[in-house]
Amino acid sequence: MEEIRVSPDYNWFRSTVPLKRIIVDDDDSKVWSLYDAGPKSIRCPIIFLPPVSGTAEVFFQQVLALSGWGYRVISLQYPVYWDLLEFCDGFRKLLDHLQLDKVHLFGASLGGFLAQKFAEVTHKSPRVHSLILCNSFSDTSIFNQTWTANSFWLMPAFMLKKIVLGNFAKGPVDPKMADAIDFMVDRLESLNQSELASRLTLNCQNSYVEPHKIKDIAVTIMDVFDQSALSHEAKEEMYKLYPNARRAHLKTGGNFPYLCRSAEVNLYIQIHLRQFHGTRYAAISPEMVSAEELEVQRTNLTMGTEWLF
Repeated sequence: MEEIRVSPDYNWFRSTVPLKRIIVDDDDSKVWSLYDAGPKSIRCPIIFLPPVSGTAEVFFQQVLALSGWGYRVISLQYPVYWDLLEFCDGFRKLLDHLQLDKVHLFGASLGGFLAQKFAEVTHKSPRVHSLILCNSFSDTSIFNQTWTANSFWLMPAFMLKKIVLGNFAKGPVDPKMADAIDFMVDRLESLNQSELASRLTLNCQNSYVEPHKIKDIAVTIMDVFDQSALSHEAKEEMYKLYPNARRAHLKTGGNFPYLCRSAEVNLYIQIHLRQFHGTRYAAISPEMVSAEELEVQRTNLTMGTEWLF
């Protein structure tokens, strides 16, 4: 039941990458939690934004692998924000605090929606250089919950958890996917009522992405062909919204491919970030580029990944 929590990789991550807590708002209760690994000289790192049920730990396999290849990787967990503009303002202050001018964002589900909204809100003074959107969406109306968005704050924690768990895969799944679900259930249990209620509010309050404001940003859409919380229509809407986006397809992986298909996900992230090597927006240390490209080629050959342009 706790395969990931007791795994050597997870224990190595917890013992070697410190968890930082940062306050950037006037309200002391709004604390950003993050893991920051890799060379601090990199000023345009890749930042990971979790789904509703996730914490900063859910991307530990990306943090370990990518920082090992020379990338600067930040995985974070949001404070309690009840409004999208409030979130965007807080995230901008966090980047200012970390002295990061522009960043690459990897967002999973709600994290991907927040990444798009942040890119949209800051489009006049861009802070986002590229986006990787994993099992994500562009319009909250797909969940048919916009009418309840303003009442989540009233609901007890057990009811909120039941809502989130309703989107987890049902029926038989392979062992790695089962381990990923168990780990995400454990992470969900660690969230308090206000954290869950605020995330569900952001996830469901009536909002959509305005693509014309972020049309110049490089985008990769990553999704799975098996069962996930996203409908086929929601995926098609993302393809229409970003007609020039690269598409990274995984045959399986469910809602949490970054946990159960981490080698494939990491490869797609590397391929996405390679287009910025040699520029001021590279997320990798320059002296690590040649070794990292050899690793990508080797992994690509052994895995036969599917990459569409």
